[in-house]
Amino acid sequence: MRTRIYNARILTMEDGAEIFRGEIQIEDGKISSVMSCDDNNGTGRKHDVIWDEEIDACGNLIMPGFKNAHTHSPMTFLRSYADDMKLQEWLYDKVFPAEAELTEEDIYWLTKLAIMEYLTSGITSSFDMYKLKHETARASEETGFRMVLCGDINDFGGTAQDVENDYLKYNKDKDSLISYQMGFHAEYTTSRELMESLAETADRHQAPVCVHCSETKKEVEECRERSGMSPVAYMDSLGLFRHGGVLFHGVHMDDSDFDIIKNHGIYVVTNPASNLKLASGIAPVKRYLELGIPVAIGTDGPASNNCLDMFREMFLVTGLQKVMCDDPEAVPARDVLKMAVTNGAHAMGLTDCDAIAPGKRADLIMIDLSQPNMQPLHNIEKNIVYSASKQNVKMTMIGGRILYQDGEFRIGETKEDIYQNANRIAERILGK
Repeated sequence: MRTRIYNARILTMEDGAEIFRGEIQIEDGKISSVMSCDDNNGTGRKHDVIWDEEIDACGNLIMPGFKNAHTHSPMTFLRSYADDMKLQEWLYDKVFPAEAELTEEDIYWLTKLAIMEYLTSGITSSFDMYKLKHETARASEETGFRMVLCGDINDFGGTAQDVENDYLKYNKDKDSLISYQMGFHAEYTTSRELMESLAETADRHQAPVCVHCSETKKEVEECRERSGMSPVAYMDSLGLFRHGGVLFHGVHMDDSDFDIIKNHGIYVVTNPASNLKLASGIAPVKRYLELGIPVAIGTDGPASNNCLDMFREMFLVTGLQKVMCDDPEAVPARDVLKMAVTNGAHAMGLTDCDAIAPGKRADLIMIDLSQPNMQPLHNIEKNIVYSASKQNVKMTMIGGRILYQDGEFRIGETKEDIYQNANRIAERILGK
């Protein structure tokens, strides 16, 4: 499959690169060429190539897709079901009992609903932590969506051997839409013995470990009562971060935690909307960045957010830091875009999806600049962070295949069927 996107403004997300006019050429799901209008007599067109598809971008922006670096996709059935509650009550009294009723088929349909929402928000890959991963993988492969699965073992289920089996299974094919990172749910749901076993497993493969961490004050205080240490320090003492890792949330941190995170090259994934809704707090993103700690962005699950919208997350990341730090210069737009694209890709192990360049995967989005909220075009990058919304996502492409364009989905299933199945599942479990 050969595709040419021309007459485009292009934001490559490479360090120091500015937006330019040009075209992108794609072959077999990867970018084969990126050129400006000045190249090849101003057209960039290869006249000896027969294109399967030529897309006139009409001056709109092409950029790499956003990376949702923390999600629980099948939780779509819990959207707006248990709101306005504290995290521990929400999780143990509402979420866990409802999730216990899910079947394999449920996971499959609920994941497809989440994927539809990701596509409308310009998200081309998600880092998903949930059970019954084979059904999440099946739904992703069928729709053409790129999904990174994350280990979620804890005392309620799963072993380090399960994590190792999945790690080997889903990372076997480097060209697959599905890959896997080692992880567990959280310190407060996982025994010391299980964490130590996972640390040994990660050592064998020199793999990073991903985990919910320091999301609430209660979590941190209870960990300190049990171990005498913060969650970060305690998990580090067990050897979990010897090969790096990813911390989801990272809201309540000790001064010493920052040193541990930086020294191990750990990524932090901030989830501002979810943390606000659950009153968990505001992550110290500005300080992370000042220390050179890479930060990515996640929506968290649709039960705690409640929408899977990267535009809202980007605005909250910068807006909250400006208020919290009493500094309008805190976390500028370019830094936020880097979090949403480049850092997210690296945290998820998708180093070939982080920029527009030859050899990278063609996971691209088109941002409609003709909408009134994007005009005038003083600074397109700032427009994306401060004024854009899902209405500006004109096209979402993954692996060179268009999955969403002008409000229509190309995912092998009608939206009506997906909606019907999702509502049926919600009614069966929650309508009792």
